Amino acid sequence: MHQQNGLFCTFVLLFLYFSPVMAELKGIEPADLETIIRQGVPVIDIRTSDEWKATGTIPSSHKLTFFRKDGKSDPQQWLTEFKKIVPDSDQQFVLVCRSGGRTGMVGQFLYNKIGMKNVLHLEHGILSWLEQNKPVTR
Repeated sequence: MHQQNGLFCTFVLLFLYFSPVMAELKGIEPADLETIIRQGVPVIDIRTSDEWKATGTIPSSHKLTFFRKDGKSDPQQWLTEFKKIVPDSDQQFVLVCRSGGRTGMVGQFLYNKIGMKNVLHLEHGILSWLEQNKPVTR
């Protein structure tokens, strides 16, 4: 329960601070993600290390936790690491979380904070990937 409260509080703070305009994030399905990966578009898995261990990760994805287990985050530190993967604000990239909720929050943050307009996210997160028996790296 404490973890959920922390996550909710972090989201509310991010939303209130960074959300003068709502971004329209494009959701993609697992089959589309496979095509995008072959094109060299970066995939960023924002889940926690425990989640990565539990399910594995999409091959070639970058592991970059946004929300810690306690639900808190350090957006500026995360952004520093993110820019090493996606240095150009016009570059397309894909966000992945467990079920699609956190990627919406992080995508909104990126749109409002640094003007990222080519944010994609995996619809229903890694769960949809696993449901379709797509490969993972453990």
